[in-house]
Amino acid sequence: MQCVIQKKPKKTRANFLYLSHRFFYIVMAVGAKHCTLRESSLMKCSLLSSPLYGKQSIHFSNSSQRYHQSCSLSMNGCQGDPRAPIGTIETRTLPAVSSPALAMERLNSAISDLLKSEPPPYHSGIIRLEVPIEEQIEALEWLHAQNHVLLPRCFFSGRRAAVDSEMCFIDHTTKRNGTSHSSSKVVSVAGVGSAVFFTHLRPFSFDDWRAIRRFLSKKCPLIRAYGAIRFDATANIGPEWSAFGSFYFMVPQVEFDELEGSSVIAATVAWDNAVSCTYQRAIEVLQATIWQVSSVLMRVQKKIPHSHILASTHVPGKASWDQAVKRALQIIRRNDPMLIKVVLARSTRVVTAADIDPLTWLACLKVEGENAYQFCLQPPQSAAFIGNTPEQLFHRDSLSICSEALAGTRARGGSELLDLKIGQDLLSSAKDHNEFAIVRECIRRKLEAVCSSVLIEPKKAIRKFPRVQHLYARLRGRLQTEDEEFKILSSIHPTPAVCGYPTEDARAFISETEMFDRGMYAGPVGWFGGEESEFAVGIRSALVEKGLGALIYAGTGIVEGSDSSLEWEELELKTSQFTKLMKLEAPLLTRREIRTINQNQKDLKTD
Repeated sequence: MQCVIQKKPKKTRANFLYLSHRFFYIVMAVGAKHCTLRESSLMKCSLLSSPLYGKQSIHFSNSSQRYHQSCSLSMNGCQGDPRAPIGTIETRTLPAVSSPALAMERLNSAISDLLKSEPPPYHSGIIRLEVPIEEQIEALEWLHAQNHVLLPRCFFSGRRAAVDSEMCFIDHTTKRNGTSHSSSKVVSVAGVGSAVFFTHLRPFSFDDWRAIRRFLSKKCPLIRAYGAIRFDATANIGPEWSAFGSFYFMVPQVEFDELEGSSVIAATVAWDNAVSCTYQRAIEVLQATIWQVSSVLMRVQKKIPHSHILASTHVPGKASWDQAVKRALQIIRRNDPMLIKVVLARSTRVVTAADIDPLTWLACLKVEGENAYQFCLQPPQSAAFIGNTPEQLFHRDSLSICSEALAGTRARGGSELLDLKIGQDLLSSAKDHNEFAIVRECIRRKLEAVCSSVLIEPKKAIRKFPRVQHLYARLRGRLQTEDEEFKILSSIHPTPAVCGYPTEDARAFISETEMFDRGMYAGPVGWFGGEESEFAVGIRSALVEKGLGALIYAGTGIVEGSDSSLEWEELELKTSQFTKLMKLEAPLLTRREIRTINQNQKDLKTD
């Protein structure tokens, strides 16, 4: 099976960089044969003080901007002309096989044939070679088998098809040449290496969106760009997030698609002579990547041995949190308030006795996340951003748009009767209804600005998850053109559920108040495709790096009637899906060991 669009040719891993003055934003060399222009900017770093907390953060400013040839696994698509059409976009489907090992053999052979054959007569293009496997295999297991590969990687799992009437049903049917096959619904996708990536330090723009879209096609629906965007692109980038830039998307070089009833392993090659990435070089880099890929699958433990927490630090701490909530409520209670709601977040750094494997953590989260999205995004030489988020930002299928409002939180009950009582309490709570209505109406107005009609159904219901339950509404609309997708993304994000209302006032308050960089936490996480795109909100998430433990993020909405202690308890509830995987009791330590851990934590906070 083939679809073609043709036009006339026209241990060396970077640690968190806690430096107090200046540093270069560098991507390290990973091979001898490379084909990209990578931006390198000399950054100046200054420490800014928050009037409330004396917050320290890293501020980047481009004092000089220069481009040079550097080593990378692929090309940065943002450096191409976003208006120039791609010469060819193809998906070539090879005969199905019975196992991943046979699929890799067939894929290797097909890539060798590409090298031997006459190159396409196009200055740019993207070709996906895919081999169906007659067995459903978990994409996360395949990715876990690639843990030895030091390449960028990604994972995205949508909601299960078995959804109840309160959920926004998303049809993940793979469409080929205008037809649909129920046996080809995408369950989850994992990828290593990047055929083409997209990143920059400046905020995500319409041209960046077009740069991604030029590599996508309706006729090749599984060529997708997976990634994330910062919560606040205007905020200072913390060193722990520097590898992500303001946004980071990748079309995987080698990809494993878990479908309902079967699987697909694919390799993608992309080239663009305009940015010095030739067809020949792109195939050589792909071949170097695929030689590293293992076809021997490894089971991911769904239950991991508990690891002792050696140190745990909240930013802000409880006293600072109380002060922030008090200040927010003072502004909200004014007779003419400029702020109606603000979402304040907390970062929790945990250091454990044993390294945390982000994929094992993700597998454990997946067990209790049937109605949630799971994701993992890890640029080169970076920590892994993982999450198990219940919140959809939007799903586009052609011109149809689906979004949802989610707000208000309660724990699940230990019995059916108690669970029902807690849910009814949430439905009847004036404080939670106020918070929820702000989110729902804000999303409705933003959809109405670009859609011909908007339907809300249900208008208010309970969405239940294994550990928590929320107020929920589903919104549907129809875009006028597919170009409106960028407007939807840029206008809906950030929703009042993760920022507040009015948006700019809430964002300003967050910037002044919070003592850490949210990075991609609470930002859009998902994928762009030719026919469809889908984004979740990156909450219930963590940043994990070997040897450095994890940063766990959670937030809660502050409105009239909020109580700082109850909101703190909600933060604890939301982070519990991570902390439950670890023992809270540390082993007995010597005084010297305790002093060393405390000093290290202090250095991490202040450097």
